[in-house]
Amino acid sequence: MNTKLISLFTLLVMAVVVGIVVLIDSPAEDPTTSVIVQAADLETAAEAVRSAGGEITHELGVIRAVGAVLTKSQVEGLQEVPGVRIHENRSVKVAGKPGSVVDTVIPRAVVADELHWEGITGAGVTVAVLDTGVWDYPPFTKDTSSVDRLLAQYDAIGDLLVSEGDPLTTDTYGHGSHVASIVVSNIDVGKKTPVYNGVAPDAGLVTVKAFDDNGMGTYADVIRGIDWVVRNKDAYGIRVLNCSFSATPQSHYWVDPMNQAVMAAWQAGIVVVASAGNTGPEPMTIGVPGNVPYVITVGAITDNYTPYDEGDDSLASFSAAGPTVEGFVKPDVVAPGGHVYGLMAKDMALPVAYPEFFDEGQYFQMSGTSQAAAVVSGVVALMLQIDPGLTPDDVKCRLMSTARPRADGGSVNGEASYSILQQGAGLVHAWDAAYSTDYGCVNNGLNIANDLADIEHYGGRVQQAADGSFYLMDPDDSEGDGDYILEGDGYTWTGAYLWNDGWVWSVAYLWNDAYLWNDAYLWNDAYLWNDAYLWNDVFIWNSGLAEPMSVNVWVEQE
Repeated sequence: MNTKLISLFTLLVMAVVVGIVVLIDSPAEDPTTSVIVQAADLETAAEAVRSAGGEITHELGVIRAVGAVLTKSQVEGLQEVPGVRIHENRSVKVAGKPGSVVDTVIPRAVVADELHWEGITGAGVTVAVLDTGVWDYPPFTKDTSSVDRLLAQYDAIGDLLVSEGDPLTTDTYGHGSHVASIVVSNIDVGKKTPVYNGVAPDAGLVTVKAFDDNGMGTYADVIRGIDWVVRNKDAYGIRVLNCSFSATPQSHYWVDPMNQAVMAAWQAGIVVVASAGNTGPEPMTIGVPGNVPYVITVGAITDNYTPYDEGDDSLASFSAAGPTVEGFVKPDVVAPGGHVYGLMAKDMALPVAYPEFFDEGQYFQMSGTSQAAAVVSGVVALMLQIDPGLTPDDVKCRLMSTARPRADGGSVNGEASYSILQQGAGLVHAWDAAYSTDYGCVNNGLNIANDLADIEHYGGRVQQAADGSFYLMDPDDSEGDGDYILEGDGYTWTGAYLWNDGWVWSVAYLWNDAYLWNDAYLWNDAYLWNDAYLWNDVFIWNSGLAEPMSVNVWVEQE
């Protein structure tokens, strides 16, 4: 045999042998994962990650945590450290879907136009929209007097405050622009009187980009965005935070790290408006962070393509319904969310993917609870312009106490067509809410400071009967002053919102046999849910970063 061939063959054999030896001697792969590590404070969480040999990716002071990349063995090691909790950095995406093209005047539908005529346009109030960014276009950047009102753009993905003209200011997906335009668009289509596209056309705007070019994000990026809003609320006058996104709950509301961030924002004086989710109409479909009892959770109605005929409005079939797993009534209110016009550039991802819903100009039609939440965020800005001293609880109280129970003909003799688990208090009414003097009618019995400090947590008043129907517990009807029983789809509206309140869970409640939590909550027989909720671990989710956490479900248009 040729000497060169023999040498080549020998080298190949040696290479194979060496490769086999390397494979045999190499340790098993220890894959990395993205997690959120929570402790008593930010520094303790960071030190825990550093001690374990992990890489810190995010500082999430708003929930006393850091985002980190850890190996499986490092995660297992940290789980044994007292006082340290580990949450998977799950994926999140925005909540919206395209709809058919019909001219709908949203401010008129919630009677915001009458406030506009009085000069109440949201001036002096800043709304933060946590989404995919915003279109660099005058209806967003200028108010009705052409004064700059886009106050800041924060990129939570890259952790930087974006300079004007930077490419990152561009919303390439479109969802954030659509949502923001419902809140603040300054376009006036009126003739004799102003008819604005936006509910609060003079409000200040801050955008927080936590979702990428495909509308996807992670828990860590969203929480970092909320953290930035809380830390900068005074610098930019941020009073409202719009959260038009959602995720499937995988723990109780107080354990979920995104919910903790939202609760911290509410505690800091920021009115948080969250979408209910597009996963309805079945019960118990409210998503995160809409399942937080404190915040304003918004469902969607549709106008049946007749925007000037209120009589045929109906609840959108995609709108998520309550109760929450903890027994709270959600949503709190509903707002227009069917085939809503919003501004979007033609080269953004959504118009490119769904050209049939784009007018080839500047408007795109979408439906969803994302859009309904944006409507309510605009209404809140109007309320705060009139009364800047309102607390978040005050705002929620006035929105709910002035809402109109409706859908399929509204209400007859005080009885709503849909239950409170589908529409909450009803359709928001901007004018009445803005001039209301109500207070103290929501979140009674809840202590957000104790909730966040993990001292005590709360349950709502909804129970499920043996036949599967839901009803409200009557805390004390000895005076004969309230009927809290849900019968079928109807509800007798009493004007009281005890169903929005809560009480402390001690040791008396256990749902089915599915819950054995580490924090001494053993619920026995007060809640009889048909579905068993088996969350495999209270502190870490095992579903992987690719698991969708969204209400961005594409359904039939309404």
